Amino acid sequence: MPHPAVVRAGVEIVPLCDAVGPMGHQIARPLDELFGGPDHPVWQRHDRTAPWTLHFHSYLLRTPGGRTVLVDTCLGGEDSPAASWAPVPGRLAAELAAAGTRPEEVDTVVLTHLHSDHASGSLAADGTTPAFPNARYLVQQREVDWLRATGSPMLAAVVDPLTAGGCLDAVPGPLRLTPELALLPTPGHTPGHQSLAVGERQLVVAGDVVLHPVQLTDPAAGYLYDEDQPAATATRTRLLAELAEADGLLATAHFADPFSRVR
Repeated sequence: MPHPAVVRAGVEIVPLCDAVGPMGHQIARPLDELFGGPDHPVWQRHDRTAPWTLHFHSYLLRTPGGRTVLVDTCLGGEDSPAASWAPVPGRLAAELAAAGTRPEEVDTVVLTHLHSDHASGSLAADGTTPAFPNARYLVQQREVDWLRATGSPMLAAVVDPLTAGGCLDAVPGPLRLTPELALLPTPGHTPGHQSLAVGERQLVVAGDVVLHPVQLTDPAAGYLYDEDQPAATATRTRLLAELAEADGLLATAHFADPFSRVR
């Protein structure tokens, strides 16, 4: 059953579920190893033996001014860079169709970061043509620089084809997209991770700033695969505090319920 859309600051936010499944065995770990470590006090309040089933969410946003924005393109096809560990192929095209939007109607694609489960659906099946032909793809320059420094396979899979197609914009920091929407650097999970804020923190589409509900209980329960755990914890703590102050919603990538109220 699809999750209903919400409206904040006049913007309609539609959650799209690309796939559901567990993390692949080669990188899977017990929950208490993944978040905070076995001795972290958060596990006095949560079941460390519960399975972690990931939901892979994108978000479609429609603004009062007529902009159509997609946040993250998720898993992509059967030959996706995510195929070794995630449930491919994704069903983003069908989810968009169910939401009444054609790929050519998307004018902006925000990639929160360039991990394979967030950006692999950026290209069509031929691997070279943008899946959203009329969109500008927005990523932080710091993210691209990090990929080039590490030699990530996402360069050849996503960054280079989008660059060759002339549709990738690497931005140097915060950016106002519309009166209602703003890009926020939220580093830590990756160096160039970014989020999309709606209004004055009425809602934030936050990618992998928060990966599991235990991190709502204690933002200091760091994630094993964050590139920079101290930076990720600082980002998560700050963002959750801002959302709580604004009585805002957190839109996550991997929770079963896409929207969480932050208290």
